[in-house]
Amino acid sequence: MEIERKFLTDPDRLPFRPEDYPCRQIEQGYLCTAPVVRIRRDNDSWFLTYKSKGLMVREEYNLPLTEEAYEHLKKKVDGRIISKKRYVIPIENGLNIELDIFEGDLAPLVLSEIEFPDEESAVNYQAPEWLGEDVTSSSLYHNSTLSQM
Repeated sequence: MEIERKFLTDPDRLPFRPEDYPCRQIEQGYLCTAPVVRIRRDNDSWFLTYKSKGLMVREEYNLPLTEEAYEHLKKKVDGRIISKKRYVIPIENGLNIELDIFEGDLAPLVLSEIEFPDEESAVNYQAPEWLGEDVTSSSLYHNSTLSQM
């Protein structure tokens, strides 16, 4: 189960430098968007992911792929391949912000996600103002939607 909130973030308002934190290079594409079936390269790891319907709470299953399987499936992607840099920034209560800086034709989009251990924590989280507009309830900011725009 994935429980997360998503924010449209202005990089000029960040109280830290993303470059001071670990970065992963991510490339992903969607074989299907209803239901969501995604392939992803995350640095030197490859995955096939299924995500159920939902906005803040969704089921998510990840299966490992080989690089060869990923490259084979990449040719079958529907829509654009998304490239982004992901910075993981620790915050209070053991939570992390996953700051995604999109590249290519989705630049200069920046989204922040925070994954929570339970729904109550997610609902009660008071986001700092610099995190930006809460777009959790908007499917427009799902990567699967962005891949089709």
